[in-house]
Amino acid sequence: MNAWPDYPHDCASGESGTHPGAQRPSIRSRMTRLLALAMLCLLLVACGGSSPQMKGDKASATVTTTVVGLSPWIDSIDALGTAHAAESVTITAKVSETVDQVRFESGDYVQAGQVLVTLTGKAELAGLDAAAANYRAAEQLFERQQALAAQKLIAASSIDAQRGVRDAAKANLDAVRAALSDRVITAPFDGVLGLRQVSRGSLITPNTVIATLDDVSTIKLDFSVPERDLPMLAKGQVVIARSDAYPGAEFAGSIATLDSRVDPVTRAITARADIPNPERKLRPGMLLNVAVQQPARQAIQVPELSIQQVGQQSFVYRVSAANKVALAPVSVGGRKPGRVLILDGLHPGDRIVVEGIVKLHDGSVITEASAPSGAKTDTPAPDRN
Repeated sequence: MNAWPDYPHDCASGESGTHPGAQRPSIRSRMTRLLALAMLCLLLVACGGSSPQMKGDKASATVTTTVVGLSPWIDSIDALGTAHAAESVTITAKVSETVDQVRFESGDYVQAGQVLVTLTGKAELAGLDAAAANYRAAEQLFERQQALAAQKLIAASSIDAQRGVRDAAKANLDAVRAALSDRVITAPFDGVLGLRQVSRGSLITPNTVIATLDDVSTIKLDFSVPERDLPMLAKGQVVIARSDAYPGAEFAGSIATLDSRVDPVTRAITARADIPNPERKLRPGMLLNVAVQQPARQAIQVPELSIQQVGQQSFVYRVSAANKVALAPVSVGGRKPGRVLILDGLHPGDRIVVEGIVKLHDGSVITEASAPSGAKTDTPAPDRN
């Protein structure tokens, strides 16, 4: 039985009785060509029918680049420090006595010698009058005896004895005056008083705290640095201090001295910096962030956005003349807000990608977003931080 169906005779050819199998190759070839054409159409549709220019645009990534160069970089040693007053004292009394007058209020700014507290001293006042009277009498008698001795009317020994009596009376008067002066408490130097701790009528002793007095016109800032950084410290170096109490504010000073010893436990050395404090914003006991600044040097620094971190290794995308990127390993040094110091891996004049690195891979073609020429020079201003 024939697997092919019977076809009618081809009248145009004038042939009759021809078997349908004679047309089999022609039908197959036409079906093959139609199938191939359909596949080609599907392939063109899948590819989008884009022109070469459109394909190139889709393959490129729009990024922002910069050309790196040398610029001033200031290294710093960072530490934490504690503020101390230039001069600080706790005001107390030398004797046990009752407070007669309090002549200050908490937080007052006082000058050296200003009276702060007076204590009752009635007995001392009476003793002062008696001692002064004794001294005057002894002095007058000594003067009379001097006149008699000049006339050879009394012996020289009498003059010497009376001189001793006069000097003893003078010493007793000075002692009474000193005891009385202990009842008047004054400020030893200019400064700001702390909280008042006594009131009129209070009985105080030498251990009683009356107030604290601090000279905060200059702050002494003590901070510790590891001994490995000792060669980088020197008297007169600039110090920048910051406090969380004043965000964004900087307090400049300089290193005044270094401790003569390294702590054998912490292996750190203590440095002291003097920081002018004319507005009295800084107070003793405050915790400050300290940055000891080194001389500026020329170095390569790049925007922090351009750094890609993979594990422990840092990379940047370096751009070739053909606008293709290559992943370049770099050695990173210090960091500042928004800036990173590059120790190795880049050279002045290299062009790198700053923004858009998430869209890239090694060998990607890029298009500059900001400038058609393709680059902008990265020349940051000197960093004081």
